[in-house]
Amino acid sequence: MSGSSSNQYSSFLKLCCETRNQTQVKKLHCQILKTLSNPEPFLSNNLINAYGNLRNPLYARNVFDKMAQPNPFSWNTLLSAYSKSGDLSTMQDIFNLMPSRDGVSWNSLISGYAVHGSVTEVVGTYSMMLRDGSVNLNRITFSTLLMLSSSKGQVNLGRAIHGHIQKFGFKACVFVGSSLVDMYSKIGSVHEAVKAFNRKDYKDNVFVGSALLDMYCKCRNVQYAEAVFRRMRHRNVVSWTAMLVGYGQNGFSEEAIKIFSDMQKNGIEPDDFTLGSVISSCANLASLEEGAQFHAQALMSGLISFITVSNALITLYGKCGSVEYCNQLFDQMVFRDEVSWTALISGYAQFGNADKTITLFEKMLAQGLRPDSVTFIGVLSACSRAGLVERGYRYFESMSRDHGILPIHDHYTCMIDLLSRAGRIKEAQDFIHKMPFPPDAVGWATLLSSCRVHSNLEVGKWAAESLLDLEPTNPAGYILLSSIYAAKGKWNTVAQLRRGMREKGLRKDPGCSWIKFKNKLYIFSADDFSSPYYDQIYAELEKLNEKMIQMGYVPDASSVLHDVEELEKIKMLGHHSERLAIAFGLIFIPRHCPIRIVKNLRVCRDCHNATKYISKITQREILVRDAVRFHLFKDGACSCGDFW
Repeated sequence: MSGSSSNQYSSFLKLCCETRNQTQVKKLHCQILKTLSNPEPFLSNNLINAYGNLRNPLYARNVFDKMAQPNPFSWNTLLSAYSKSGDLSTMQDIFNLMPSRDGVSWNSLISGYAVHGSVTEVVGTYSMMLRDGSVNLNRITFSTLLMLSSSKGQVNLGRAIHGHIQKFGFKACVFVGSSLVDMYSKIGSVHEAVKAFNRKDYKDNVFVGSALLDMYCKCRNVQYAEAVFRRMRHRNVVSWTAMLVGYGQNGFSEEAIKIFSDMQKNGIEPDDFTLGSVISSCANLASLEEGAQFHAQALMSGLISFITVSNALITLYGKCGSVEYCNQLFDQMVFRDEVSWTALISGYAQFGNADKTITLFEKMLAQGLRPDSVTFIGVLSACSRAGLVERGYRYFESMSRDHGILPIHDHYTCMIDLLSRAGRIKEAQDFIHKMPFPPDAVGWATLLSSCRVHSNLEVGKWAAESLLDLEPTNPAGYILLSSIYAAKGKWNTVAQLRRGMREKGLRKDPGCSWIKFKNKLYIFSADDFSSPYYDQIYAELEKLNEKMIQMGYVPDASSVLHDVEELEKIKMLGHHSERLAIAFGLIFIPRHCPIRIVKNLRVCRDCHNATKYISKITQREILVRDAVRFHLFKDGACSCGDFW
């Protein structure tokens, strides 16, 4: 076999590893066996490496055993396969059988034990490594030991390793310096981390400075991170990206976008991780316009080919309600990983498109990819929004049984929502009693919200009391419970609850809706006359209302929870915040563009019905993102199928 053919096979194997495609690796393996009676060691080693990266040490061992003369690289690659798989016993056996060992061999053994937190075995192996000669020590050895010290809170071990780093002359190594900062910060010795940064060897080191900056961001101390960033004498793409990511992870998405602009003004070109991070910040803000600009930059720079950027764009368009763009991007990707599939699944789940979400999930499993906890949140929420109770139950049970994923609060909240939204309130209550821990505030509020929709006062009182016990200053418990009483006409009880809120200084967040036009945000509340365009907006609503009534629209005043006359309730309905925002959009947004509205609360039944009529009358697409999901209104129908 020619060297070029061997290189081609090796390139294909590398691509398969990047996409976690074990099925394709096996097909290539079969092709090699069919065409070659004695593959050269270079190709066999790449096969061992591929199976090792895919956590399949048995197949790796099979390739190794068929090699006529395995070389030191073959032994190290096989050892690494068992190290990564977690089969520590066989890993140790392979190590003992090796005819010769080098630094790579020792590091694989240490790494295997370290990943599983086996501190005693790591220390014992490191001691044997020292007896074998310090020549095998390198930065990977010390970085692994420092990471183990920080993850297990082994302060004394960490300090001892720090002493060895200095003893063996590794103190100027940037990677070890970064690991030192990370280790001291994770074990709570922030002062020592800062001291490590201020040492003469590290003070002007951009990598260590970036590690310190990252440490402060992870400790949610953004001000200190900013101070470190300003003090750094040299900044590269790593330090700029660390600051950008720090802003994004701490909820300062607008600042993340600004620092990206500052970085470019300073002549620093972003890499795929930087661009992916700033797109993620746009996704957090649901800022489609700015995100689309970064999409264009990704196309022009060629960074769109990096999976990090493509995944961030799929997430962006999913969070902005543009699932058609999600699909296009996904289909254009040459390689897709678990994040790619999860991003697309989550995008469809936001729309409550359960059929598409489930189809994608099943395809993901068929590709041999492993779903994570976020994937299951998307699948379970899609089942909830479509009322697929039995299907949701099956997926929930498969998490731990088939995929080894332990459900957390978010998954249990999805199940509470699944049952209670479908009207199975008592079943949701029984489910809560069987949970391994009580619901969090979101879980109780979810149940309480469904009790309001289904007028279940008994369970609603239980959920409200539980929510208030957990978060006494959360007004949601009072508001949702008063809504249940109001729907039953018990206005005296409603008044008592509202008086209790006032006495505790609690206030309901007012409902509001907003729309973006020419890079400016226009915010509306109910009966809002503050807009300079209010006369045009109310005139537009009046015209629409007349046409709606002619088409058969009948106002549903049941969602107006005030003790007033019916005519007054109908008047209040007509001026809800989302209707004002829609009227603004009809006036100013060009006809060829969809009208995009965001509302901070759940859209009421009457506004939902009215928006369907408006979409048919005006022949416009209206996309509303409320507190629960996306609603795409088009030609008199909504994407949610009237189940939300």
